[in-house]
Amino acid sequence: MVAHLIRLKTQLLVNGLKRSPWQIVGLVLAGLYALFLLGLIGAGLVALRFAEPDVAGAVVVIGGSVLVAGWALVPLVASGVDMTLDPRRFATYAVPVTALVTGLAVASLIGVPGIVSAILSLLSVVPLARDPLSAVAALVGAVIGLFTCVAASRVVATALTGLTSSRRFRDVAGIVAFIPLILLGPIIGSVASLADENPDLPALLARTASVLGWTPLGAAWAIGASTLAGRPGAAVLQALIALATLGVLMAIWRATLARALVNPPASGAEARTGGRLGFLGSADGRVASVAARCLTYWFKDPRYGGSLVVVPLLPVVFWFVGLQADDFTLMLWTGPIVAFLLGWSISADISYDNTAFWLHVASGLPGTADRWGRVIACLVIAVPLLAVVVLAPVAISGRWDVLAPLAGASAGVLLTGLGLASVVSARWVYAVPAPGESPFKSPQGAGMLPMIVQFAGMGVLAVLCLPALALFAVALVGGSALAGWLALLVGPVLGVVFLLLGVRIGGRWYDRRTPELYAQVAAIR
Repeated sequence: MVAHLIRLKTQLLVNGLKRSPWQIVGLVLAGLYALFLLGLIGAGLVALRFAEPDVAGAVVVIGGSVLVAGWALVPLVASGVDMTLDPRRFATYAVPVTALVTGLAVASLIGVPGIVSAILSLLSVVPLARDPLSAVAALVGAVIGLFTCVAASRVVATALTGLTSSRRFRDVAGIVAFIPLILLGPIIGSVASLADENPDLPALLARTASVLGWTPLGAAWAIGASTLAGRPGAAVLQALIALATLGVLMAIWRATLARALVNPPASGAEARTGGRLGFLGSADGRVASVAARCLTYWFKDPRYGGSLVVVPLLPVVFWFVGLQADDFTLMLWTGPIVAFLLGWSISADISYDNTAFWLHVASGLPGTADRWGRVIACLVIAVPLLAVVVLAPVAISGRWDVLAPLAGASAGVLLTGLGLASVVSARWVYAVPAPGESPFKSPQGAGMLPMIVQFAGMGVLAVLCLPALALFAVALVGGSALAGWLALLVGPVLGVVFLLLGVRIGGRWYDRRTPELYAQVAAIR
């Protein structure tokens, strides 16, 4: 059974590549990125072999602890990404639970993340293998640590099998877990800055590792470090903690998996009573109706709401950077960046509509009404957000002299983005996460088209926004008042022109391609 599950996972991976040559291209790119990371981390681990034993052991323990924590967080951040190991798929088969648990544990390592984690685990032996005993201890600890990663991930995924059927839980958990990932860079930068200022860095690493080494996160990785440091008693106790952790996780996984196989969560829709119509209740006219429906998406659909999480975090990220450099100039670019993201956010609106797009087709809605409704809905969300991210950086930095050019450039970027997005969404439809799915899910059959459209569209948008952004940059860096007033004038004027052209061209393409658009949307599964 174990070998069968491994072959099944491998065959599913191979079949996924056969659907499209772009799938192979995507896998190759992911593999190259993984090789790049492996090269960097591997070179660091090899270099640690020549460092002091205490420093090498501390780095291995801290890195291993981060690896275990990352595997445990994956089911929260990317719920539903890898459904080939979903325990609900095995509910109708009489597979022994023990064999299923073992097979799923090994099969979890098939794929880019699993292979990378396995290689990193083996490379963690290199800094500690300075004598035969420490080499064996480090290798045993690496194997235990690797399967602790898998078990932790599977326990979280299986335990959340019932909860992940709740859309509200998926939305909240995914977004909450995504926030620390966005702030990880500034946090690491701050820690690195503090470490550079701290002459006692080895002692700081040793204290951190000494704590993690006695926890379930780092006990397995500390076995080799303690053996190398000449503490066999500590190594034995840490091995017992690591084995107990792995045993408890496997027992919990087996129990939750057995329960999920016997009583799989129901997938039927619950009966709901009628409620208020919300924005649709006050809509009057075709454009207003489209805007009301799109506003409902913005407030209730995680695929839209998840993108808004980045908006309040960008000023925080740039504030961290400015705090370290004692220069908040970069923070003043928050407005144009947020305007760029919000304006481009409706570039896949029809794709996100999914089968609900038939309402627009069946009602004979004109293309310009569809385009304007989506633009107005985005403006209702974007304008107040943009006002905050424009005023707050100016107030923090004290650069009130650039308020006018910053406002003009941000408005121009937003309007230009909405215009270009109105054209793109009416011309290209591609696979996106379906309604109710995780916004981070990579849909089957998406291929490289979404990436090509997104990158090419953003490149065109950057070129169209260049005049307003250049004038703002001159006003910001050079202090030119003339450039500032020109940015306030040129940005909105060009933005309005591009918006009107985009809505007109997008509306014509919409009218001309309505049947094809619906056929493409309906084909997305």
